[in-house]
Amino acid sequence: MLQYIESTGKNEEEAIQAALRKLGLDRDEVSVEVLERAKSGFLGIGSSPAKVKVTYEVPDEPAPAPVKEEAPAPRKEEPAAPVREAPRAEEAPAAPVQAAMEPAPAAEAAPAGERTEAIRDFLTGLMAHMEVEAAPRISLGEDGSYKVELVGEHLGALIGRRGETLDAIQQLTSYAVNRGQSKRVRIHVDAEGYRAKREESLQRLARKVAGKVVKYRRNVMLEPMNAYERHVIHTALQDYPDVTTYSTGTEPNRRTVVAYSKGEHRA
Repeated sequence: MLQYIESTGKNEEEAIQAALRKLGLDRDEVSVEVLERAKSGFLGIGSSPAKVKVTYEVPDEPAPAPVKEEAPAPRKEEPAAPVREAPRAEEAPAAPVQAAMEPAPAAEAAPAGERTEAIRDFLTGLMAHMEVEAAPRISLGEDGSYKVELVGEHLGALIGRRGETLDAIQQLTSYAVNRGQSKRVRIHVDAEGYRAKREESLQRLARKVAGKVVKYRRNVMLEPMNAYERHVIHTALQDYPDVTTYSTGTEPNRRTVVAYSKGEHRA
């Protein structure tokens, strides 16, 4: 389900950042529409802030009713009173102690381990379905996101044209792992180092375009990109003098605009 908020700021970028702070989301997790461009006015008279509409997705989560189904379980255990016969086991107390201790470590590691196993299980099954010999290598990033590297040989088919297949795999994995969860986690899926190579290429493109925008003082609209690629452009130019970026249009033809910011330097 899609929801949106409207936000204002001194310029388009500040309005977008204000909305992201309020939502607690990253740039690539939202869609931005510029409703009103900032106006400087004359000597401060007639000036007006920029106004943007930030759209984000809220997953539809079914009500967690399975708890009611587990309720009858204790009633079945109550009449079966073998637990009171435990004194017989005094000769070998080690067995019940181990049984009691085994679940504890698993419970403590459940938050991280559960997501890791879910990612591994889903991708292993997906690779088998696609008849591709690739194994997921999972690590946890400093920002709490899960980074997955698909390891194997000749994985070009998993990447696809401009990473489209890899993006689809990432989206499917994210949906499968986050479905029904109260807290979503970000999952990045890569193969053969494609993301790093593509990111370097996009950063070079961003700087080249920004240079032209400043030189000619004209906005430039880039070709359609997915959310990840737009995020790379936004990040690469977030501190570039006299330039701001925003996205326009709808998927799959959503584009990033590199705009001249009329000499306003952002902090």
